[in-house]
Amino acid sequence: MSATRVVVVDDHALFRSGVRAELDGHVDIVGDAASVAEAVEVIGATEPDVVLLDVHLPDGSGADVIVAIAPAHPGVRFLALSVSDAAEDVIAVIRAGARGYVTKSIAVGDLADAVNRVRDGDAVFSPRLAGFVLDAFAGTPLATPEPVATEPDPDLEQLTAREREVLQHLARGYLYKEIAHRLGISTKTVEAHVSAVLRKLQLSNRHELSRWATTRKLVD
Repeated sequence: MSATRVVVVDDHALFRSGVRAELDGHVDIVGDAASVAEAVEVIGATEPDVVLLDVHLPDGSGADVIVAIAPAHPGVRFLALSVSDAAEDVIAVIRAGARGYVTKSIAVGDLADAVNRVRDGDAVFSPRLAGFVLDAFAGTPLATPEPVATEPDPDLEQLTAREREVLQHLARGYLYKEIAHRLGISTKTVEAHVSAVLRKLQLSNRHELSRWATTRKLVD
């Protein structure tokens, strides 16, 4: 597969240059921009796979870029990359259509992995930010519902206890190596569990797994 084509949108030139240098060899950066207006022009001209997008720009927001681009360029995916970890920033850009949100403290290798996963259709979040999104989109009622008897879920029943643990961590936005560290297993073992869960549930990627887990309230 060819390298992921990326546009970097950030109002700090030094940061854009740093991203170019750090991601060289991992992805193909085809353009950059410092404002909403520049971003719309560059993205429209280059048709990248993924846009790395800051949420605050001099003439607007990352959400403004998505709203302006997405209707005419549905194949372009957006990954927010920001110093901000405020819930309102995360929720605003995700509501606009971004596929994920990571903070600028992310390691280079993890950023490259996040970009490629967004290109492939996954949703990617820094671990502590995933809860904001789940809370915002879960639609949990404010009133405490009356307890009801529930039928066993046959899909869930076929998963082992370890597979359920891995699935829950995936849904919270953790990377494979972070899951491995938290569970005390190897990254390859995590990958094997994910493959088994995908096969058993007849799903195709971790984004679908996350949605599956969320609808069944396997994450808090």
